[in-house]
Amino acid sequence: MAEKKTYDWQLRTIGQSLEAQRISVFELHREGERFIVKGEPQEETSLLAKLRNWQKRNRSAGMNGSLTFTAQDIDQLDRQGRAKRSKNDRLPDFHSLANILRTVGSHLDTKGAELIELRKKDLSLLVLWTLRPGAEGCEGSDPTRIDLVKLTASRR
Repeated sequence: MAEKKTYDWQLRTIGQSLEAQRISVFELHREGERFIVKGEPQEETSLLAKLRNWQKRNRSAGMNGSLTFTAQDIDQLDRQGRAKRSKNDRLPDFHSLANILRTVGSHLDTKGAELIELRKKDLSLLVLWTLRPGAEGCEGSDPTRIDLVKLTASRR
């Protein structure tokens, strides 16, 4: 029997990939079973890093700064992440992007919600979601934490 894909697992895995690529400000949209992320890596300040980025831009002219994560991509990234974690005996960084996204995903899973969009900026996180058919829920939001927005009508 296939393992059920949960948002906490999917978003944590995507978060690990974004961390590895130094992307901390982004927009994530869910389209069916795919996740589309639009964002740019943080700029490095060293001269060598700037030269490397200049070469990379010249080779990839025409790319729009968008990443697509399919179920297969997430499975592969998760296997790679597990291999790294099994070699490491330290506590997880609870402030990391991967753990923040895991927490958001867990909240969505608990609510029985469907993710529509997630926007991450330097000091804010906005999550747009709607309840799956048959799920019930009411949401209060603490504005000093995460803005969780429940949409009553789907925007699709």
